[in-house]
Amino acid sequence: MSKLPKIAWVGLGIMGSPMAENLIKAGYDVTGFTLEQEKMDRLTRNGGTAAPSIAAAVGDADIVITMVPASPQVEAIAYGESGILENARPGTLLIDMSSITPQTSVELAEAAAARGLRVLDAPVSGGEAGAVEAVLSIMVGGAQADFDQARPVLEALGKTLVLCGPHGSGQTVKAANQLIVAVNIQACAEAVVFLEKSGVDLAAALDVLGGGLAGSTVLERKKDNFKKRDFAPGFRIDLHHKDMGIVTEAAREVGAALPVGAVVANLVSSLRAQGDGGLDHSALLRGVERLSGPQG
Repeated sequence: MSKLPKIAWVGLGIMGSPMAENLIKAGYDVTGFTLEQEKMDRLTRNGGTAAPSIAAAVGDADIVITMVPASPQVEAIAYGESGILENARPGTLLIDMSSITPQTSVELAEAAAARGLRVLDAPVSGGEAGAVEAVLSIMVGGAQADFDQARPVLEALGKTLVLCGPHGSGQTVKAANQLIVAVNIQACAEAVVFLEKSGVDLAAALDVLGGGLAGSTVLERKKDNFKKRDFAPGFRIDLHHKDMGIVTEAAREVGAALPVGAVVANLVSSLRAQGDGGLDHSALLRGVERLSGPQG
């Protein structure tokens, strides 16, 4: 029998499914639960076990990992008679990899500790491609001993693992990450429209820009989206809108000004209001195109 810890995974979305599958490939026994049956079927096809409920998934797990969209969903799966805290064994390590508010993470850790559970907040960056390739950047908040226990599991999911501080620190760093990503995508989108309206070969321009100081992971990952106008969701505008709300609120609480971030947050919100919330965040290009008018 495997000596690896038994994993319960709650939340099998765009990111969660490939991440759970990478743990299975690494030899872990993964039992999963999510609301969509087709995603449960995908888990079983890839060697995992589907559970009929959260309680059934977490009951005999050593480590519970959650990956859901936002704070309300984390609270829904964690609390209550059918939730994780009520049904996991004392001593279980809960790793929440969702992107939520730092305060929600702190409150979850406190509530879990009262029931003998340990918690790490461990949001990720890298998008769907990073999840599939197991090269995510994982920013963690919590105790050193819990991080040390979680490290082998996290190493099956990402390549950059950093303990950033106490509970909530991982979420704070993730909020900063999302601020940088959104501003970067917006700048790239503006450059794309500028280049095309100037009659420049876009593919050539993006290649040379990527080799200089303007190069970035965002440009490398998203340049094909820009060139092909392919906005199939790897990370949806809806979720980035949520994340910009998190960073805006957190920055207000600590007195940090976000002058450019505030503008980009409004642009993300505008795109969402125009019905593009389900598209990839590279669809910020659509907003720039609308502001710029028809191609000359």
